[in-house]
Amino acid sequence: MELFNKSGAFIASVLVMVGTLIACQAKENDVPPAPVIEAVAHKLGQHGGAAAERRLREWADQGSIVAKRELGMIYRSKQTRPQDAIRLFEEAARAGDAESAFQLAELYRKDRANAAATLYRQAAEHSHPRAAIRLASLRDGHQDGPPAALK
Repeated sequence: MELFNKSGAFIASVLVMVGTLIACQAKENDVPPAPVIEAVAHKLGQHGGAAAERRLREWADQGSIVAKRELGMIYRSKQTRPQDAIRLFEEAARAGDAESAFQLAELYRKDRANAAATLYRQAAEHSHPRAAIRLASLRDGHQDGPPAALK
């Protein structure tokens, strides 16, 4: 009887996995939740997989703010597509993504201080701790004095 219970549990778990795979394939065009997108981006960052990058691009094209941010982070780190990174960060920041606003501010910090300050403020208002610290340091004049937007 114990053997039957173990094999029955095994068969049931296999059926559940098959059902899950079928459901995932049926929803292939749906954008997954943020943790899944971030996991794919993490995998791409570790292994540089073209398939993962392509999937992120698909999700970004479907309007996923998280996918835009993660793809922007990858492009920024590769330094091969800086304009694409900026464009993706801008789109995600306009949609309210605090991390994208922070990343864009970091890119703008030296050459476009006023724009950076505005973006740091946007991210800080969404409880982004590093943005709040950067904004405070700009106000205190620790980075070449505060930009005109903060005077």
